[in-house]
Amino acid sequence: METSKVLKEKLFMKRQHGVFRMSEAELAECDNFCENYKDFMDIAKIEREAVNYTVELLKNNGYVEYKSGMPLNAGDKIYRNNRGKAVVMAIIGTAPIEEGVRLCAAHIDSPRLDLKQNPLYEDSETALFKTHYYGGLKKYQWTAIPLALHGVVIKADGTTVEVNVGEDENDPVFCVTDLLPHLANDQMAKPLAKGITGEQLNLLIGSRPFRDDEASEAVKLNIMNILFEKYGITEADFISSELEAVPAFKAKDVGFDRSMIGAYGHDDKVCAYTALMATVDCNNPEHTVVTVLTDKEETGSDGNTGLCSAYLKYFIADIAETLGSDCRTVLSASECLSADVNAAFDPTFPEVNERNNCAYINRGVCITKYTGARGKSGTSDASAEFTGRIRRLMDSHNVIWQTGELGKVDAGGGGTVAAYIANLNVDTIDMGVPVLSMHAPFEVVSKIDTYMAYKAFSVFIND
Repeated sequence: METSKVLKEKLFMKRQHGVFRMSEAELAECDNFCENYKDFMDIAKIEREAVNYTVELLKNNGYVEYKSGMPLNAGDKIYRNNRGKAVVMAIIGTAPIEEGVRLCAAHIDSPRLDLKQNPLYEDSETALFKTHYYGGLKKYQWTAIPLALHGVVIKADGTTVEVNVGEDENDPVFCVTDLLPHLANDQMAKPLAKGITGEQLNLLIGSRPFRDDEASEAVKLNIMNILFEKYGITEADFISSELEAVPAFKAKDVGFDRSMIGAYGHDDKVCAYTALMATVDCNNPEHTVVTVLTDKEETGSDGNTGLCSAYLKYFIADIAETLGSDCRTVLSASECLSADVNAAFDPTFPEVNERNNCAYINRGVCITKYTGARGKSGTSDASAEFTGRIRRLMDSHNVIWQTGELGKVDAGGGGTVAAYIANLNVDTIDMGVPVLSMHAPFEVVSKIDTYMAYKAFSVFIND
């Protein structure tokens, strides 16, 4: 008769810290991979910068910009830049395109503060920018921290000015002010969600007036004059700008053991980077590989750079037509990893999770069969068959993985781009890195989980 220890080993699911399942050599490889990831996080804080980084990396690795009608052969590496805010890439496989593509989809936008179209104003001899927050965030977390300003301004003559202020050590930074506790009795008596309102997220940008005693709004004038001298822009040019306030701090190791990474925008750049690198490191795949880094996920994926747009479908349709097939046939035979993060169990706030069905840091990449809210609203819910296929694939290549859901059934929830791809008749499942403090200005991930995401995407696209 087998002992209980043997039976447990054979019958129970493994829930173990990843460090016990990795060699010292693989741990070293993991840590080295994450150093490059931290560099990416510092360079690509907004979606436009992530696209620029990606396009440069692709060009350096033999990818060419794809135009409809271009001839394609096995081994060709192509990409399409969608308006500078989303990018889709492909490697043509040796198998017939009718067998479908291996698709990875991640998003490169993150919660932030966008400037309003008419943002600049003066009040009580200070100059400020009005903002409109983007995505789901806790507004109080964005006060009293250093913020940088990234983005573009399209001037009246049509020329583009790129803005990146607050990242260099010699740059100024900006901030949203908050009340001192001595005078915040009324504020602190409010529910947490109402302690700071959207209209109070005003960016402090200056306080010195233009040196002219007769000028009104002299501080605003001084700021506008500085911007004109540096960028050649006028106040009206803000109307055609996309300027985003993001945390000014760098990605850093977290913990005495340096086992974690703290940074702004892990959701979802930790999956975008790992999927991107898995694609760049792939050569001569059997099935055609398609990886898309998309915009607008945090606001519902609408717009022509989000995955509710048809740009991904059109890209695959162009490939299918060139290779003698059609989009419907190719999509129906395709498989997708929706590369998005999940919530990691936080022992400080255990009440929102059901411990048997949540993700933990350091236990590997998280396979999420369904997301959604409460009654699985807004999820694609992967089939048991496809879940089983991905599970077998991970196990056969020694990828450390776990399962997870986004909180207790009635605690809330959230969605990913999985549903929009599954709606194209593609077998789709969510896979990504567990995150602590998700949507905060400083999120935390495990280095082990990050590396296992890269390994998982590599295994999938090379299968």
